[in-house]
Amino acid sequence: MFLLFFKFTYRMKELEDIVKAFDVAQQAGKQTALATVVQVEGSSYRRAGARMLITDDGQLTGAISGGCLEGDALRKARLVMAQQQPMLVTYDTTDDDDAKLGVGLGCSGIIHILIEPVFAGQAHHAIQLFKKFLSKRQNAVIVTLFSLANRKGVQPGTCLFLSAEEYQHQCNYPELEAQLRSDAEAVLSGGKSAIQTYQADTELTGFVELLKPAVSLLVFGAGNDAIPLVKMAAVMGWYTTVIDGRTNYAMATRFPDAKRVLLAKPEHVLSQVNVDSRTAAVLMTHNYNYDLAMLRQLLPLKLAYVGSLGPKKKLQRMLDELQDEGMTISPDELQSVYGPTGLDIGSETSEEIALSIVAEILAVMQKREGKPLREKTTVIHSEDMVSLPVNHENL
Repeated sequence: MFLLFFKFTYRMKELEDIVKAFDVAQQAGKQTALATVVQVEGSSYRRAGARMLITDDGQLTGAISGGCLEGDALRKARLVMAQQQPMLVTYDTTDDDDAKLGVGLGCSGIIHILIEPVFAGQAHHAIQLFKKFLSKRQNAVIVTLFSLANRKGVQPGTCLFLSAEEYQHQCNYPELEAQLRSDAEAVLSGGKSAIQTYQADTELTGFVELLKPAVSLLVFGAGNDAIPLVKMAAVMGWYTTVIDGRTNYAMATRFPDAKRVLLAKPEHVLSQVNVDSRTAAVLMTHNYNYDLAMLRQLLPLKLAYVGSLGPKKKLQRMLDELQDEGMTISPDELQSVYGPTGLDIGSETSEEIALSIVAEILAVMQKREGKPLREKTTVIHSEDMVSLPVNHENL
């Protein structure tokens, strides 16, 4: 069974790319459609939430598979743009002879893809909702409605946005609004997406999707070995800030892939950066006192990941020194510290070390062990979904 799921980290970059491509298409006067994987049964290359923007001249941004579905989705999307109506497309590859579909998936799964036209004149179309989400570093929920019971019927599409600060509903089923909002709030507070069934004039399925901000990576140290780390983080779509106290190192020209380059002494750093549950930090200044000063400030924040470049004895020395100062370091705080930073993949060059660091941060964020996939006895990714209570008043 083959299953590969690019989760929240890559998805945020995909959404950013889709938003940029949409804006370019609008300036060029092109029509667009959005393809979204709304539900998967069994195995597939991408999971629910994967998206692709299609223009009327065949330009594709994002991905809904490993390349096997994109061509067929393009043909379907052109029909959607011509008819100006959403369409639900289902690819069933549970049959061993999936070649009859003309796409050769080889994944043994059922993939439901909703393709909806993007009406630029509509105030709150899907791309606008993505922009709302990307404008702030906070979790959000987007609800996409579709009908598995009546695949040829009306497909409502993307219809609800919810964050801690904003709520937007544009569904044509007012009788469902209370339940949709309740389910969106449950997903926002519970931290996992959900698939839910609703009853209106027909049975509808809702993909209640949790969106999380990209990883925010704080790289302390602007030496040459930080350059490949910042480049790899950019490929992942992470929001990277490089911090150093040396004027000849902390320069934007040295780190064109960083979102910010900050020249600051340790005591002035935290007042200039925002940290949250999706923040990781790597100490790699090669200056013991600078790293020590930052570790002293970072530990109480209980970040998801604090990496220390260099030998384990260096990290232990810093921890001992902080405790000698009278600082109490809890087990939870220690649990978030990784030193030496990075996975054990035999890294020697700065590029290899950067790869090992990025891989470890991703594993920690995804709560994975970072071991070889061939050692797994189950599917690579289980569904990251939660079951929601059914509102029987709607049934």
